Amino acid sequence: MKAKRKRHEPAFKARVALEALKGEKTAQTIAKEFEVHPVQVSEWKTRLAEELPEIFKSIKSKPKEEQFDKEREKLQSKIGELTIQIDYLTKKSKQLGL
Repeated sequence: MKAKRKRHEPAFKARVALEALKGEKTAQTIAKEFEVHPVQVSEWKTRLAEELPEIFKSIKSKPKEEQFDKEREKLQSKIGELTIQIDYLTKKSKQLGL
């Protein structure tokens, strides 16, 4: 009977790959420590090394700024509506003597 394949969480893979990338231990030692195959450790290490530069690429903040501007406009519009309602209710309450 064939054993089920283990599915590892991304955080676990990152921890193993980072340990391998440090270079303090051999792939064999890390594999025994984390109970994975040494080839898997090497693959995760290679993938981490390839994808690490992507983290530090300049992130375009323009979409966030646009989203911020839209949110600000929406909130300012709501403030305007509420101000008009307060003014109206204040005027009506004075007229009614409340």
